Amino acid sequence: MISMSNFEHDSSMILCKHVFALSPTEVGSVISLGPNDSCEFFHDPSMKTSLAGQVRKSLSVAPIADGGGYFFTLTVVNTNLKTNDRLSIPITSAEFAVIRTAFSFILPHIMGWNRYSSQPTGSQLLSGYNSQPSSGYTSQLRPLNSDSEWDK
Repeated sequence: MISMSNFEHDSSMILCKHVFALSPTEVGSVISLGPNDSCEFFHDPSMKTSLAGQVRKSLSVAPIADGGGYFFTLTVVNTNLKTNDRLSIPITSAEFAVIRTAFSFILPHIMGWNRYSSQPTGSQLLSGYNSQPSSGYTSQLRPLNSDSEWDK
């Protein structure tokens, strides 16, 4: 998730960019949210280094009280710069359905599972890849790739 925020300071605009990358498990948590469920993720970009704790990020997804969607709230605390940025975005139920569908599509790719089948990609389907009715396509396993996390 990338957020862009505008902050006014002394009549000038400051643009801040924050990145919050979700793990496959976190993506699964968002996909599985029910209408009254919420979740929250905490990241420290410098974890396991001497800079740990200087920047803390959290992303929370909480239902809107009327049941019409969710609030996505990104908070970034930087103790070095003494900043505390917070961005909260209301997401309608329809918008959340699009997010859920996109996350469901991308999850196998994040996990590397797409390397093990010869199923066409979304762009190949749109361009008419193997679209002849008589041929169809069959899933075939590819040789194991030793670079994959699953092969170790």
